[in-house]
Amino acid sequence: MTHQDSNAADHLPERGKPGKAVDPFADPGLPAHEPRRQDIDERAAKHSERVVTMLFVLAVIAAFGFIASYVLIPKSKVVFIFPVGHVSAQNFALGGTLGIALLCIGVGAIHWARTLMSDAEYASERHPISAPPEVRRKVFTDFQQGVAESGLGRRKMMRNALLGAMTIVPLSAIVLFRDLGPLPEKKLERTAWAGGKRLINMNDNQPLRPEDIAVGSLTFAKPEGVQESDEDFQEVMAKAALMIVRIMPSDIKDKRSADWGHQGILAYSKICTHVGCPISLYEQQTHHVLCPCHQSTFDLADGGRVIFGPAGHPLPQLRIAVNGQGYLSALGDFDKPVGPGYWERSA
Repeated sequence: MTHQDSNAADHLPERGKPGKAVDPFADPGLPAHEPRRQDIDERAAKHSERVVTMLFVLAVIAAFGFIASYVLIPKSKVVFIFPVGHVSAQNFALGGTLGIALLCIGVGAIHWARTLMSDAEYASERHPISAPPEVRRKVFTDFQQGVAESGLGRRKMMRNALLGAMTIVPLSAIVLFRDLGPLPEKKLERTAWAGGKRLINMNDNQPLRPEDIAVGSLTFAKPEGVQESDEDFQEVMAKAALMIVRIMPSDIKDKRSADWGHQGILAYSKICTHVGCPISLYEQQTHHVLCPCHQSTFDLADGGRVIFGPAGHPLPQLRIAVNGQGYLSALGDFDKPVGPGYWERSA
């Protein structure tokens, strides 16, 4: 047997005798712990504390800068940034301030952990998922020790700076909800109609007089000042479209409806209160109008109430009168929100 074979055999159990093979992946153990400068020099620890505090404060300032950029910088403003080129000033400011805020929080947390928290390494054997009571007690003890060594209780300035940064920086995301769209406010309840606006015939764009509307006829109108060339014409007419009917005053069943008209001329919204389809089918003998989409039927002689179909609300009525020049004009807006019901319907 050679010398090398002899050395290899020394690591093997003898034949016929119990033995243990050498573990090729034996735990080499942990190197000796070397204290950091901050562990032995309180001045160095104070310096690290000031650095971390400054980073968290910068994160707060950057978060305020994010909010200010969103509010103050116009969306249309373009600036030249070398070497990127021409970019949106608001987007550049938002990205820069938010990036600085997140970077400062991350760098501050890492610097805190590397210089001030305990860096001692502890090895523990793996254990089953359901740990025995003594292990759980050890975990809680280690956690409490880690909290104490982190300096959260003792280094109040740095702790408060972290709390401020973690409170202010998330506010940056809240202002982004503004981009979900403009607040509706009262837009769902208001239309282009207002007191004094004349009723304009949709066919010839001329203001309507009472004598222009015959008994039994149905006429469609729009508010004065609304032009088909307007960019938002379709949006405006989706709420302001008006149908005008003339009924013999003796046939009008609802007194309030008659009082809101003029000599049997009644003005109702053309928009169905079911899903917003335009109403255009009129029965002269019954004074009923029919929505072509889902057959909701309204009685114009009885305040526009629903007599058939899925619509849940009467047609809103526009109060009208004759102005000093003899033209039909509105005395205000519709008495109820136009079109389908919505979760904040006022009536």
